[in-house]
Parts: sequence; C-alpha cells; structure tokens
Amino acid sequence: MCLAVAVFTGFGAFAQDPQFTQFYANPLYLNPAFAGTARCPRVVMNYRNQWPALSGTFVTTSASYDQHVDGIMGGLGLLVMHDQAGKGTLNTTNVSGIYSYQQAISRKFSMKVGFQATYFQRSLDWSKLTFGDQIDPRRGFIYQTQDVPRGGTVGNADFSAGVLGYSDVFFVGFAAHHLTQPNESLIVGESRLPMKITAHGGAAIPLGMNGKYGEARTRISPNILYQQQAAFRQLNIGMYVDHGPITAGVWYRTRDSFIALIGFQTEQFKFGYSYDITTSKLTTATAGSHEVSMQMQFNCKPKKRRFRVVACPTF
Repeated sequence: MCLAVAVFTGFGAFAQDPQFTQFYANPLYLNPAFAGTARCPRVVMNYRNQWPALSGTFVTTSASYDQHVDGIMGGLGLLVMHDQAGKGTLNTTNVSGIYSYQQAISRKFSMKVGFQATYFQRSLDWSKLTFGDQIDPRRGFIYQTQDVPRGGTVGNADFSAGVLGYSDVFFVGFAAHHLTQPNESLIVGESRLPMKITAHGGAAIPLGMNGKYGEARTRISPNILYQQQAAFRQLNIGMYVDHGPITAGVWYRTRDSFIALIGFQTEQFKFGYSYDITTSKLTTATAGSHEVSMQMQFNCKPKKRRFRVVACPTF
C-alpha cells in the first residue's frame, strides 16, 4: 500500500535516484567523466540491498564497461543499471552510452569532460499492489480491489554530463544528471525526474616510502561528496586507508548513517563489501544496507605517451 501511495500521490511526488555507498567502485554511475580513467578495459559490477529487513526492500544492480581510446583522445563507456522496489513492484532499467574527452592542462594537472546519453524504462506490476478495500477485519487480504488498474510501462531518453580535474595527488569532480528532466509518469500527466547535482573531491596522501621501489605501501585518502536532487540533500564525509592489497574505509552520511567498508585488490581484480549502519529512527527495523562490488582490470598495449591516472579510491 505504501508503494501505491508513493506512485500515485500526484504531481507533488518526485523520484529519487538509487544511491550506491561505494561511490568510486561504480565510477561511471557517479560521474560520466570517469569513463576511460583506468586507460585499459575495465568491467565493474555492483549489487546493493537496502533495508533487507523490510518487506518492500530496494535492490539495485549495475554493470559497466569502459576504456580509453587514443584515437578519440578520451574514453568510451557502457553502463546498465536495474533497480527494483517493493519486491519487484516498481522496476527501473537504464542503459547508458558515455564519451569522455581528456585534456592535459599542465604537466601536473589534467581534465576530463564526460557526456552521457541514457534510455530508461520504468514499469509497475499492478498485481503486487494491495489496497484498503481488500482487507477483512478478521481474515486479512481476501477481497478483490475495486481500484481501476493504472500504470504499465514508460520509457524516455535522458542526458547527463560531468567534469573531472585531477593530478597525481588530488581530484575534484562535478556531475549533473537528468539535464532535460524527462517525464517518467506512469499515469496521465507529468512527473519530471529532477536534476541531480553531484560534487566530489579528495586526495591520496602517502605515508612513508618503500625503499625498494620508492613508492608508498600505505596511503590515506580523505574524501567528501555532496548530492542534491529536488529537496533531497546528502553530504558524505569519509576516509580510506590503503595498505598493500587491503583497503578499509569509514564514511558518515549526515543525519542518516555510518558506513564501514573493506576491500581487497590486485592489479587485475578488486572486491569490496560495505555496510550502512542506519542512525535514524529506522535503525532496528531496516537491518541496514549491504553492498558488494567487483572490478576486473584487463591488460592492454603499452601506452605511447604518458597517461595520468586519477588518484582517487577504487571503492
């Protein structure tokens, strides 16, 4: 019933994009300018189960591919995301193509500008909704609803853009999703998808040096991320610590939750797990949120010229 109210409350209700806790483990979803930042081909997969203790849990999955292409002086990416709410009552699927252009500003600083074109499809399974007129006081939901079925499926195009500036030590980025605010209404009328604004930044600070290779075995990475979509605002402050193949991270999402993360990485493979500890009044009712990420990094031909890699976390 709650989902039905959310879908059909009218023109004052606005959708909100699914959120991933491991922001940098899903780089193309965070900012299209990240396409090609690893240079060689990269495959990323993400799974998030939000509030599994509730009957209408939110499950979001995504998969992406990207790589740098010298011939076009930038990166190409493909991103597919599927989100289901209310055990599949409301489903959303996005397919995005991304191009990013890279430009060296100086010997120590580069910029990338990314453009994203998306086709999305949203559908409602009316048979999974329940209404008040189906309830018998003693026997529960036994009647057929007299409510007229509505909804169905809607599809539309969507466009986004982002910019990323970075050196060997720090990075800063900005992205604007849903620039045209497409109509996603499942009934007669309009329900515009609000524009989402994202600003993020951080640094990679080495702690000591490895005498054999001249590289730091341990580094810390303080980060900040801000997002706004309609009336929804979110500020995330956190830090990662990398030591060899192990990464640990802690984030605080203002007025909402603490986030703990652990990851393992090699040159070709990365795996991360994070858990959101809810701090609101829903603490004991939701069982938090679980998220898993996997990344495969493939080898490619040796670069013909110097390629600056973004000094940002991979989880």
